[in-house]
Amino acid sequence: MPELKRPWSDEQVEEIVGNLLRSGVLAAAFFVLAGGIIYLIRYGANLPDYSIFHGVPAEFRSVEGIIKAAFALRSRGLIQFGLLLLIATPVARVAFSIFAFALQRDRLYIVITLIVLGVLIYSLATGGL
Repeated sequence: MPELKRPWSDEQVEEIVGNLLRSGVLAAAFFVLAGGIIYLIRYGANLPDYSIFHGVPAEFRSVEGIIKAAFALRSRGLIQFGLLLLIATPVARVAFSIFAFALQRDRLYIVITLIVLGVLIYSLATGGL
C-alpha cells in the first residue's frame, strides 16, 4: 500500500500558526492603539472625577455593541474590539489546529484539540464559571 503524502508538513503548520498568532496580535494592537489615540484626542484634556463611579456603558457589554461602536470609530469601541481580537487569536489558533490535524489525518490530536477548543469556548461563554 503506498504511503499517503501529508498535505502540510509539521513545519508548514507551525509557520501558518505563527503567522496567525502574529497577525492577530498585531491587528489587536492596531485597534487598541487607534482607539487610544482617538480617546486621548477627544478626552485627554478632561480631568477625571474619581468621586463618582462610572461603570461600563451597556453598549460595551455585548460583542454586537462593541462591533457597532468600533465600526462607528468610537474610541472605547475600537479599544474593546482590539481586546476581543486579542482574545480570539488563540481560539483561532486552536480552531486552525483542528483543521490542520484533520488534513494530516491525526485523529488523536484532533480529539485532544477539540477538547481544548471546547474548554476555551465554555470558559469564554460562562466567564470561567
